[in-house]
Order: sequence, then C-alpha cells, then structure tokens
Amino acid sequence: MAVKSHFLSNRNRKSHILPRSGTGLFLNSGQNIAIAGPAGALISYCVVGIMVYCLMTCLGEMATYMPVSGSFNHYATRFVDPAFGFALGWNYWLSWVRAVTIAAEISAAATIINWWKPVLPDPAWSTIFVVIILLINLVGVKLFGELEYWFALLKILIVLVFIIIALCVTTGGLGDQVIGFKYWNDPGAFAGGGLGTLNVLLSAGFSFMGTEIVGITAAEAKNPTKTVPRAIRNTFWRIIFFYIITIFLLGMCLPWDNPDLANEDGDPGTASFTLVFLLAGIDVGAHIINAVILISVLSAANSSLYTCSRTLLGLAKDGNAPRFMSKLNRYGAPYWAVICSSVIGFMCVFASIYSASVAFVWFLSITAVSGFISWWGIAVVHIRFRQAFKAQERSMDDLPYKAFAYPFSALTAIVLTTFIILGQGYNAFYPKFDGLKFVQNYIGLVPVFVWYTSYKLIKKSKVVPLLDVDFETGRVTHLDMEQDKLADEVLTWYGKILAWIV
Repeated sequence: MAVKSHFLSNRNRKSHILPRSGTGLFLNSGQNIAIAGPAGALISYCVVGIMVYCLMTCLGEMATYMPVSGSFNHYATRFVDPAFGFALGWNYWLSWVRAVTIAAEISAAATIINWWKPVLPDPAWSTIFVVIILLINLVGVKLFGELEYWFALLKILIVLVFIIIALCVTTGGLGDQVIGFKYWNDPGAFAGGGLGTLNVLLSAGFSFMGTEIVGITAAEAKNPTKTVPRAIRNTFWRIIFFYIITIFLLGMCLPWDNPDLANEDGDPGTASFTLVFLLAGIDVGAHIINAVILISVLSAANSSLYTCSRTLLGLAKDGNAPRFMSKLNRYGAPYWAVICSSVIGFMCVFASIYSASVAFVWFLSITAVSGFISWWGIAVVHIRFRQAFKAQERSMDDLPYKAFAYPFSALTAIVLTTFIILGQGYNAFYPKFDGLKFVQNYIGLVPVFVWYTSYKLIKKSKVVPLLDVDFETGRVTHLDMEQDKLADEVLTWYGKILAWIV
C-alpha cells in the first residue's frame, strides 16, 4: 500500500506535456502537410522540436534547483529584474487565459458531442464543462494530476496505435498498395515553397505550447529532483513520437494535394488520423478520433485553468498581484486565483459562443504571441541564472539537473523564439503591406512592454546584481536530493515504466 500511494502521489503531481496539442495533433495536423508538403512539415516540426527541448532543459535546471510557485516568472524577478518578472508573469497568465478561451475548445467540446447526436444546446454543454473544470481545480492538484495522467495515457496509446497502423499502411501490410515514398515524388515533397514551410513553423510552435507546465508544477511535486528531470527527458522522446514520427508517417500515407487533408471545417471524419484509419480499412476511425479530440479539448481547458491559477499564485507571492490570490483552501488549491482566472477565461468562452465580434478577434490577436514571449523569457532568465551562479563561484554539483549543451541550448531558443515572434506577422508585408494585419499581428508585443516599462517607472526597480542574486531561499539541498533518490527507488518496475511513459 505504501508503494502504491507513493507512486500515485508522484503521478498526481506530474504534468503531461500536451495540453494544447489535442486538436492540433489529432484534428489539424493534416493541414500542415497540405500547406508545406511532407518534407516541409517535417522540417518545421524538427526545428520547433529542437527549440522546445532546449527550452525545457533550461527550465528544468532552474526548476529542479529551486522548485517554487511561479516558476520562471519568479526566477525572472529573482535573477534578472522585478520588472521583468512582473511583465513575464502577467504575460504568461494572459497567454493561458487565452488558452482557456479554448472555448474555442470548450465550445468546441459541445460541437464535438453534437457530431454524434445533438442532445443539448451548445451553451448548456459549455456550462456543464465549465462547472466540472472549475470544481476539479478547486479540489486541488491530486484530482487534477490523476485526470491528466489518464488523459495523457490515452493520447499516448492512440498515437502508438496510429504509428503501428500507419507503418502497416505505407508498407502495404494494410490497404491495397505499397505506398513508400510515392507521394514524396508525386505530388512532391514540398508545397507552397518557403512560405509554406514558414507557415507550418509558426503553427507547429503554437501546437507545442504548454510543455513548460512541468516547471509550474515543480513546486507541488513530491520529489522534484527526480520527477522533473524525468519529465524533461520524456519531453525529448514525446516530441519525436508525438510530432516528428507522426508528421512523417502522415506525409507518407497521404498526398499533400488530398482535398480532405486541409480539413477546413474541422470535421473528425476528414481528420488526417481518420483518413489513415480509412486507408487501413478501419471505418470507426472517425468515432475514435472524435472521442480522443473531446478528451484532449477538456484536458486543454483543465490544464489552462490550473496554469492560470498557479501563475497568479506565484505573482501574488512575489507581490505582483493582490495578496489574497495566494490564499489556499484545505485542499491546497489557490481558490481565489482559480475563481478569478475562471471568471475571465470563461467569459471568453461564452463570448466565442454568442459572438464572433471584432473585440473577440482583437483579444485573440493581443494574446497570440504571448506564449512565445514566455519561452523567450525562459531562455533569457536561464542565461542570467548561470551567470549569477558562476559569479558567486557556486559548485555545479549543487544542481540536481544540468541543462543540455549550455549556453547553446539557451541561445538556440532565444534565436528561434525571436524569429517566430517577428516572423509570424509576415503576411502583413507580403504580397503587399497591410496596416491592419500589421497591428493585429504585432499588438501582442505591446502588453508586455507596457507592463515592464510601467513597473520600472512606478517601482523604479533595478537589475539584480549578479553577486546579490538569492540562490538560497527555496533551493533543494544535497539531503533533499538523497531523499528524493531513495523515494524514487521505492517504485516498482512497472511503476517506473509508467512514470517514463506518462
């Protein structure tokens, strides 16, 4: 019983890495192949995968050494400048309030159910899902982690099943022909030229959003010096299996000029995964994918509210949000932060249901690049972290986990995130300049700049000197590392396998 309880407690506090990839992976991945072709899409996903892994190793080094509420927003305050932490924290919160407007995804959940059979009107389904997600997050991290564990496991299993089926289809084991690289020759490996590949690079970046949640959950992990590094290592393999191999096999099985591949109406019956199932003679593929999409959408909204509330909790503890936001209920959940985040987020849910208003479109434009700004901030903070660590002549042995290929990992992440932030608005310049598109594409840079400069002017904060950086408050010790190691060794062999997979 003790072993089982220990395994569950670790599991409950461990983040899955695919909170925003549900519809992107299962429903819309074919669009990327239709836009860039199989080779263009594969290149884009490889580039973004490298960037994300670099970011995760940077964040993992800091989160294992100092697992605190607020994660990289708190690190920005402590290692760089309080103004930078303030701006980065509210930017990240704004990013995830947008994700809760996955009203696009909560309202999409109602549409997904209606694909089978209309039972209730969309607002009724949305209200039910809103209440359920709110209650889950008010109960605390244990229930949240348990649900996300099973959601993640289901998504992993369906991807593994897809990989097996797709391999059989392209080699002729299923279906009526051996495909191989046939579609790479005709209609071709690339579509849309360089702009097509750039388009997929940008959309792939959005689909990877949420991998950084592992840093947010570190403060609530029972043995972070073991679970967080394991989650970072798992990120590498999941990027390969969930994204790169999946996109590669989709490009093998389906030609980019297949009219159903674009799936512009979001119909699970013409989703890329479903099309491969149909090639294999599995007619229930659409129902399977629709069910997985429904679970992914609800998982995305659940993760979004969790991340919003924990970000507000961290901001409140740093003095960058009202102090009452840091109050916890008896389950350990920051209930005021949960309620406030849910009210704002779910207002957007119903705005998206009842109105495709100009205001809602502008709200999405403002928040579109906020996730990339947060990623850029993680890499910048990590460089500062290492500089201060070296300046104070601290031992690298004190770090439970060390970032891969530093400083190249952080520099790679900075270069690529900067390219995506600036490059995502290229359609404002091509084929001719469009002032409205320019503002919509780049207005997302304004809030973080306003937050930073306002804080600097009002609080007159200064960059923290390297020798004054606080590395002691909240850090793990060698004793903590030994205790986490002993606790990790208690896991059974099947517990370790499940921990590696999920």
